[in-house]
Amino acid sequence: MIGHALGVGPRLGARFAWDRWIAAGFAIGSACFFIGPFPGFVQLVGQGADSVVFFAGSVFFTLAAALEVREATLRLGGRWSANASWWSAAIQFAGTLLFNVSTFDAMQSGLSTHQQNKLVWAPDLIGSACFLASGGLAYAVTTGPHLLHARWLPERRDRAWVMAAVNLAGCVLFGVSAIASYVVPSTGSVLALAPANWSTALGALCFFIGAVLLLRRKPDAPSAAARPLVSQEV
Repeated sequence: MIGHALGVGPRLGARFAWDRWIAAGFAIGSACFFIGPFPGFVQLVGQGADSVVFFAGSVFFTLAAALEVREATLRLGGRWSANASWWSAAIQFAGTLLFNVSTFDAMQSGLSTHQQNKLVWAPDLIGSACFLASGGLAYAVTTGPHLLHARWLPERRDRAWVMAAVNLAGCVLFGVSAIASYVVPSTGSVLALAPANWSTALGALCFFIGAVLLLRRKPDAPSAAARPLVSQEV
């Protein structure tokens, strides 16, 4: 969804057909990450079931992100494109894979503090960093701030900046949650449990809103950001 805000679909009609599947995947994944840390949910279903909800959400994130990379690759005619929209989608996909690892390991019981930080916290932190990089790149491309070289920016500002801004806010909140989730070795307790839970839920809410915006997006004209972002000048 972060990369898809840039309009990376292969054809206008096909892009909006796939938008629904991408938005659905991110919406379901976001709902899981919103419900999982919500106060009282873990007490209601138990730690094991709560961990499964997070893992399921990460899988839906990965499926949706994979579709985004697929569209970007088809449109640009290959992988490893110099187009910033492709890299935004690819970095986001890498982040979801790391969330898969983190949430899968979190389903294991009896992990030591060291194991929790190594198997759960570390991939979560790196995955959140990937999301932040992807979201920042998408926001930069759609709004035209001076974060990218002027030759790489679209010719006009794209209305997709709203979607990109909401998703970027979610990325920031996921980053805050990752940092706050560090398990302090001396105590064996999470560094800041309440901020970790609330920032996860609020970040997921931002991603859910982004998915809804993607569903409501009208197939009017290709976005400016869909044009190659690397200058052809010599």
